[in-house]
Amino acid sequence: MADANDPVDWTGQKKISLALQGGGSHGAFTWGVLDYLLEDGRLDIEAITGTSAGAMNAVALADGYLEGGRAGARKCLAKFWRSISDAGAFSPVERKFLHTFFSSPLQSMATQWWTDFLTHYASPYDFNPLNINPLRDHLEKMVDFAKVRALTELKLFIVATNVQTGRIKIFEGPELAADHVMASACLPYLFQAVEIGGVSYWDGGYMGNPALFPLFYKTACPDIVIIQINPIERDEVPRSAHEIQDRLNEVTFNGALLGELRAIDFVNRLIDSGNLSRDGYMRPFVHRIGGGSLLAPFPASSKLDASWSFISKLHGFGREAAKQWLDETYDSIGREGTLNLRMAYS
Repeated sequence: MADANDPVDWTGQKKISLALQGGGSHGAFTWGVLDYLLEDGRLDIEAITGTSAGAMNAVALADGYLEGGRAGARKCLAKFWRSISDAGAFSPVERKFLHTFFSSPLQSMATQWWTDFLTHYASPYDFNPLNINPLRDHLEKMVDFAKVRALTELKLFIVATNVQTGRIKIFEGPELAADHVMASACLPYLFQAVEIGGVSYWDGGYMGNPALFPLFYKTACPDIVIIQINPIERDEVPRSAHEIQDRLNEVTFNGALLGELRAIDFVNRLIDSGNLSRDGYMRPFVHRIGGGSLLAPFPASSKLDASWSFISKLHGFGREAAKQWLDETYDSIGREGTLNLRMAYS
């Protein structure tokens, strides 16, 4: 994804594909990672697969890149996340109810209370019958989907879940509109299902967070970098209702990814043993930039926190993690994977 206006010679760039997890405002960590990788400039991005907030990061990056290269992509991502914060767009419950009844110091506590109440005792078809979604409004305002569809240098794969069949659905770059991204981000306890072509969709994280398989079949570069924001492991057993719900959220939204990592490891071992031909199968090199200990202290409920202070903090964490990963991993890209797949899924 080289910038034609960049005076630096990027002919030695290494190619990667990115796999971006979803996770509400925790996607600001991914923004920080992308911001650093684009600024560093040593990696050329061939494709992005994204779910929910990962899908939003993907289309914002693509929109900015077509017009302004790397600098344009960074600018568009920053503008997008600032608008998310200004509108409180990841906090539909807070936006609709809390500003009326609570002062600022109580909003965080009240957001958590209202979210718990509504998600356990009401349906979005009841408490939001008009299907008002401020996130959609800002997505359409901030992203020019005509430009995203026109971008041929970067392949995009957006993940959603078919409500009726339970199967995964991949929407690709040339067809993308706001509805496809909103389908990928449709949490069923907060929003009504998104209907596209007569089919209803929920959040893609249930079946692929993110989906890796499109990168095997429709890209040439073997290096896949997963930007993971949902912790896989926790040291302590959850005991409170909140802790249990948070852990269930993490387990659910990592399940499909762990299954794909297991399959990749299996195929890689077959290729390495000579039982599968390298001519017929890609042997991917898998890497991971994870939030790990940086994101672990924040509960799942904080994914609705759209405050600029919180988003800025996660953006900084993402830049920090990306720098450390690139410093440690750059020489391995194109030669070998740096994620121990067996340890990652077992």
